[in-house]
Amino acid sequence: MKNIYTSILHYSSLILLLASCNQLSKPGAEIEDTPQQNPKQEITFSGDTSKTGMVYIPGGTYMMGGDNAQASADELPKHEVTVSSFWMDEHEVTNAQFAQFVKATGYITTAEQKPDWEELKKQLPPGTPKPADSLLVPSSLVFTPPTHLVELNDYGQWWSWVPGASWKHPNGKGSGIAGTENYPVIQVSWDDAMAYCKWVGKRLPTEAEWEYAARGGLKNNIYPWGNESINTGKPKANSWDGSFPDKNTKRDGYVNLAPVKSFDPNGYKLYDMAGNVWEWCSDWYRDDYYKILAQQRNTNNPKGPSDSHDPDEPLIQKKVIRGGSFMCNESYCSGYRTARRMKSSYDSGMSNLGFRCVSTN
Repeated sequence: MKNIYTSILHYSSLILLLASCNQLSKPGAEIEDTPQQNPKQEITFSGDTSKTGMVYIPGGTYMMGGDNAQASADELPKHEVTVSSFWMDEHEVTNAQFAQFVKATGYITTAEQKPDWEELKKQLPPGTPKPADSLLVPSSLVFTPPTHLVELNDYGQWWSWVPGASWKHPNGKGSGIAGTENYPVIQVSWDDAMAYCKWVGKRLPTEAEWEYAARGGLKNNIYPWGNESINTGKPKANSWDGSFPDKNTKRDGYVNLAPVKSFDPNGYKLYDMAGNVWEWCSDWYRDDYYKILAQQRNTNNPKGPSDSHDPDEPLIQKKVIRGGSFMCNESYCSGYRTARRMKSSYDSGMSNLGFRCVSTN
């Protein structure tokens, strides 16, 4: 029987994430806290149809999937995919942009709402006891690195379930986002990202669109910048330098998050398609999806499977996340590889998970 703490971590999809890889109104202003409730929230389009801050991605055909020996089973086999032209945000959605959305709509994110035990227990093994009420409070997972070397299979050593953690209090009560308006918004669930997309009249990218854009026009290269190792030459992305998770040498200039556009863009002038934060995609995750696609040969604009399946945690419905984060390095994660697939439950928020939008209008 899993203990209560593990059950809460399970709810936030921590196990599956780490097992595989683990405008504000004026500068510096903070948004007022919102009530801790579970409202039905109706979001409508803001009416802004501009493409400001977006990059045009010309359509084309490419080979989707793993490019080197690091490829995991769910990245194989490589298969031919065609995507139509689309527009993509040049960088991840920032705290300032998300704050504008919240100010305009009054939206309350998943992390700011009390977890619903009736929904939670559907994702847990039968018979899992109900957590204490003190744990079933608005919370999210916060990266809390240890000061010493730990076993990499013990994710509880560097993650904490923190009451009060949310997009505007990323590390819990007492923390804030003043001064980080140009950083990626984090602690947002897939539902939160979808709500934002609806407000701005955009959508989340499909997994195929995301990988095509990340490759930046390069053919079968490992990273958005080519094939040179992330540890060679000048810093190329915000990743973990040193011994994960206890020591970061700051070779790239950052320990945790970095402001958007801190590193060179790829061939399509997109920033942070590797590192900084993982990014939500629209697709459900299936471990066998590439095998299914490969049987269809050339696939036009695939939108993902109709359902989710992960043999590691079959009860949890998961969405694809892409791009790696500041926590990835070669020995532990390599999540910044263009083909690297990851997954998380759609109701999860974490310290290293954000998103960007696309549009075909």
